[in-house]
Amino acid sequence: MALRVGFLHPDLGIGGAERLVVDAALGLKNKGHDVCIYTAHHDPEHCFQETKDGTLRVQVHGDWMPRHIFQHFFVVFAILRSFWTSIALVLFERQIDVIVVDQVSATIPLLRLLTLGRTRIVFYCHFPDKLQTSRNTFIKRLYRMPIDWWEEVTTGMAHTVVVNSKFTGKTFSGAFPSIQIIPDVLYPALNLTNYDAAPVGDEGLGVDVSNDKSIMFLSFNRFERKKDLKLALDAFALLRQSVSPAIRDRLRLVLAGGYDHRVRENVEHLEELKTMAGDLGLGVGTVINGREAGASSPRPVADGLLSSKDGSVSFVLSFTEGQRAFLLRHCVAMLYTPSNEHFGIGPLEGMYASKPVIAVNLGGPLESVVDGVTGYLRPPEARPWFQAMEAILQAYLNDKKAYEAMGRAGRSRVSNTFSLECFASTLDRIVRGLSPTEGEATGAENTPKQGDQPPARRRATKNARSEL
Repeated sequence: MALRVGFLHPDLGIGGAERLVVDAALGLKNKGHDVCIYTAHHDPEHCFQETKDGTLRVQVHGDWMPRHIFQHFFVVFAILRSFWTSIALVLFERQIDVIVVDQVSATIPLLRLLTLGRTRIVFYCHFPDKLQTSRNTFIKRLYRMPIDWWEEVTTGMAHTVVVNSKFTGKTFSGAFPSIQIIPDVLYPALNLTNYDAAPVGDEGLGVDVSNDKSIMFLSFNRFERKKDLKLALDAFALLRQSVSPAIRDRLRLVLAGGYDHRVRENVEHLEELKTMAGDLGLGVGTVINGREAGASSPRPVADGLLSSKDGSVSFVLSFTEGQRAFLLRHCVAMLYTPSNEHFGIGPLEGMYASKPVIAVNLGGPLESVVDGVTGYLRPPEARPWFQAMEAILQAYLNDKKAYEAMGRAGRSRVSNTFSLECFASTLDRIVRGLSPTEGEATGAENTPKQGDQPPARRRATKNARSEL
């Protein structure tokens, strides 16, 4: 029986969390459910294709509220915006069966009140918010105390909690000791059909493939300091110093990822990265706003992404799907630099493109990248990363059989473990297990009733489930 499922997400832009929400909605839609996404912000020029071409129904409510006051109180306004979006969802979506709340748990009590307990709530926890901010002043600690308390209280009010990795699940249990729910592990996935069908074109990147002999290392990450893109710059600088002039002239590093001019950190960090590259003796080449370039006439090849010998580091801001596919096809390896990342879509993208992946040996990548088989897991230090990049470069130049075997292993791992079909089947089982409507239709004896403890709480003393 089809269910009506609503997703609540604070800002439907471009990033790993947003990609996960889009894939979750697509997966449940493909399973026959009626799906909608409610968000406080959705920019058609800065979003995933499925959210603007009619594939998914997206409703925007709350964008009139500010995101901050003089770069302060981001969390407070995120909560207020989510309240407004939640009210809109309940008001306009009648008889909704399940609501998947993403990132902001503060709205869960309001949803339970407005739906009179008839709707089941799934909370998708990418990572506890209380662990993602500093408390280096007394005022900041005082400010965060009620917010952190409220996060734990409201997260525990969900009927079930889903996390994106075993690493996040373990962190969740330590961060919220009062919550007895044992989260389900639902790994993010790739929509392999979309990746296979994506048009491969430079779309304004200005790369003459017929004459291009560059050797490109690629990073997909938002332009945020916590992504540690400086690690890629440091390792790349060491690599350039270790090779012959002929190879050095061919080496390129492309840092691509989500960029929002409204976010001060994005703007500042891009300038910081350019300065860092210059200080390391790396030439800064083209900076391309991917979506603007993709919508305009092709750039002259002389000004293209990979054309300048002096511009060994280039930037692509908010790339298009076609540009993503082009960069993945023409790179020699994917660099994934964040430490203690909750999971990370980047390694999956690199592996499915049959490219070796280098990632930090902390957090989520430990569950996706197989060291020495699909890539390399290394500590977040420049020299070990340089050595891994050097090993891949040598294989690419001198041992194509070993290089291609690593790529095939990565693609096979993603296809077998991290496909959208695996993801959607698990999520479908979770929402059907929670829905009172589905329980009545199937005659399930464990259907939750008004006042009953939700299934996730009754399972608290049992072994945690980790579903793929």
